[in-house]
Amino acid sequence: MSEKIGFALRKVTTEQFAIIESAFKDGNEIKFAVNTKYGINEKDKMIAIFVSPAFYQTESPFLVLEIACHFKIVDDAWDSFMNKHKTKLNVPVGFVRHLTMLTIGTARGVLHSKTENTPFNEFLLPTINVNEIIKNGVIFELNKE
Repeated sequence: MSEKIGFALRKVTTEQFAIIESAFKDGNEIKFAVNTKYGINEKDKMIAIFVSPAFYQTESPFLVLEIACHFKIVDDAWDSFMNKHKTKLNVPVGFVRHLTMLTIGTARGVLHSKTENTPFNEFLLPTINVNEIIKNGVIFELNKE
């Protein structure tokens, strides 16, 4: 989608955060995973992007975070995402990727802030190619009025 889509970041929420010190062993191999999920607020025309990065050793997480960025979408763009019957909201893949990138950057800052002055501050959220993890746009079923 080459046209510009108007939006504004309205809220950031930390859904969960945990340091599980007993699951961490210095010197063991560290693995990283990130998951995404999405939500909408139809009334306020908002899209929420949830990002959940985690650091693991031997299949057990030792550093867990889930944050969400809540984006207000301008009316014209929101309406352009709706199907003609107004039963589905189809958010284009490029826009989902852009909002996810912003949310990952926010998660990077939250992780730093939450681990500051702890030994776990050395675990930085790596750069993530959202093109590899987000292959399609997101379709939401809308509530019938």
